Amino acid sequence: MKLIRFGTFGNEKPGVHIKGKNYDVSSLVNDYDETFFANDGLGNLSNELKKNEDFLKEISENARLGCPVAKPSKIVCVGLNYAKHAKETNAAIPSEPILFFKSTTSIVGPNDAIVIPKKSVKTDWEVELAVVISKKASYVEEIDAMNYVAGYCLHNDVSEREFQLERGGTWDKGKGCDSFAPLGPWLVTKDEIADPHHLRLWLSLNGKIVQDSNTDDLIFNVPYLISYISQFMTLLPGDIISTGTPAGVGLGMNPPCYLKPGDIVALGIDGLGTSKQIAEAYQPITNL
Repeated sequence: MKLIRFGTFGNEKPGVHIKGKNYDVSSLVNDYDETFFANDGLGNLSNELKKNEDFLKEISENARLGCPVAKPSKIVCVGLNYAKHAKETNAAIPSEPILFFKSTTSIVGPNDAIVIPKKSVKTDWEVELAVVISKKASYVEEIDAMNYVAGYCLHNDVSEREFQLERGGTWDKGKGCDSFAPLGPWLVTKDEIADPHHLRLWLSLNGKIVQDSNTDDLIFNVPYLISYISQFMTLLPGDIISTGTPAGVGLGMNPPCYLKPGDIVALGIDGLGTSKQIAEAYQPITNL
């Protein structure tokens, strides 16, 4: 299945993508949230679709898509997890996964704008494979880890490099700004992805391909990451693990290249769809 959420920001409804079209399933499920995943929502929805597919209401092609997961408790990200990316940033290959978090307030839909933060001069792009957790995971053995996967989605791990690397402390300062986690278009259930470790992923800037790689370059694979992370924290249903970005980020260019207002970022992963974001300058919210 390919799950979507559609509607205005903060008011999204659940839907599905079937044979190139989007359909409303809000009459069948409440939302794709922790409760949904924890109570075999995927299995129940699959059964309901078999009975009701001919009666589903099609969604307008112009409807906004939101993040396909509702209110995950956390987004755990992995840094320097592609060998070629580590090389381009002159970083040593990690002996263990480097972990950081993105704030849940950074989540936006797949085609929403990237807002360049106030005083930012180094906002960067990062195409990534994201993994969605299906059930509570604590101290998971690597051999069992894939049993905790609900599915996968496309993620742009937008990053402000000055905030991340030059302002002291952890990377989180440059990772959790508003709009820095465009996710989707779909959550694709794991049965539709034969091998998450052999997927092309790419990103273009203003029509020019700058990232073009494959998940076979991952240093730490999906089951290892789930097992590893679950040794340090409990993963809840609907939580998201973003597995790292390949070479081709702006930080690694000579000279470095960063987003400016009007830039268009497009990205995709085999089987997980594509997304597009336009960068725009921060504008303070005013009360009229």
